[in-house]
Amino acid sequence: MNTELLKRLCETPGVPGHEERVRDLILSEIEGLFDHVEVDPMGSLLCRRDARGGAETPQKVMLLCHMDEIGFMVSHVTEKGFLHLQPVGGFDPRTLFARRVLVCTEDGDLKGVMNPAGPGVHITKQEDRKKVPEVHEFIVDTGLGEAARERVKIGDMVVMDEPFLEMGEKFVSKALDNRVACWLGIEAIRGLGDAAHAAEIHVAFTTQEEVGLRGARTAAFRVQPDIGLGIDTTLACDTPGVPEQDRTTEQGKGFGLHVRDSSFIADKALVAEIDALATAEGIPFQRTMLRAGGQDGAAAQQAAAGARAVGIVVGTRYIHTVTEMIDRRDLAAARDILVAYLSKAKA
Repeated sequence: MNTELLKRLCETPGVPGHEERVRDLILSEIEGLFDHVEVDPMGSLLCRRDARGGAETPQKVMLLCHMDEIGFMVSHVTEKGFLHLQPVGGFDPRTLFARRVLVCTEDGDLKGVMNPAGPGVHITKQEDRKKVPEVHEFIVDTGLGEAARERVKIGDMVVMDEPFLEMGEKFVSKALDNRVACWLGIEAIRGLGDAAHAAEIHVAFTTQEEVGLRGARTAAFRVQPDIGLGIDTTLACDTPGVPEQDRTTEQGKGFGLHVRDSSFIADKALVAEIDALATAEGIPFQRTMLRAGGQDGAAAQQAAAGARAVGIVVGTRYIHTVTEMIDRRDLAAARDILVAYLSKAKA
């Protein structure tokens, strides 16, 4: 398993609208894997692998893998150099206390620390200690004081600054949502090798998913696929304090065959087809649904005249934090089902 690639993908900054570093990394990895590569006006990386045999007008199968991670953009710099932020993506403010961050400027990256504005614990009233600040109440201190005003501009990207870790069978990092999909988009095609395949395969590394599937909408409209595979993470709430019916997935039990969320309902026949294929190939999987949330498969389903769509997902603990955790066996299963499906997809 190419762990080093996953590490580099996760540690590369890229919030919605600022995915260019991630895109450049992917471009360096995919040389020779596709027949055509282009960047669309939204910044998404559109990659096409022509059919190898089969019908004259092959079926288009599209993998949608978003590049962005949740993060922030600088909205104000005070006279003393403290940064105020606006989130791009959904945060639980309980996870933002005392965090190290990276402020990405045109002149280079700055280290910073994030804390809520207001007094420290020793001079905070007892009743105020129970209150959770809202996201907009957090500030970043770069340690530069007034000099930060000369370095940092409104709109600069801010991301969490935490290393990628291996812990037994687990990978832990910020931005596994959704660098997991970027990894799968690359490694599935690499796993396909020079094998013949009847379908025309499109892999779109999309932008701005965390703020509304924006890059996927334009990419899918451009490609107009017959089949859309939304590649993403999903919840793995197989941890203490969560009722069994709310776990969504359990880690170590295979990839998630994503049936429904609030953005789409998967094509029933396509779900059955992938279910049967995974069973025949001995690839572990679990069906999964979410009450809320969305993913890029919905954009493919609704583009132009529409497409059949389903999600291939990897269960992730502690999602939308710097301690996102996946199981390497689930990641391998997601890669294996994509390789199996792409090699057998009909013309």
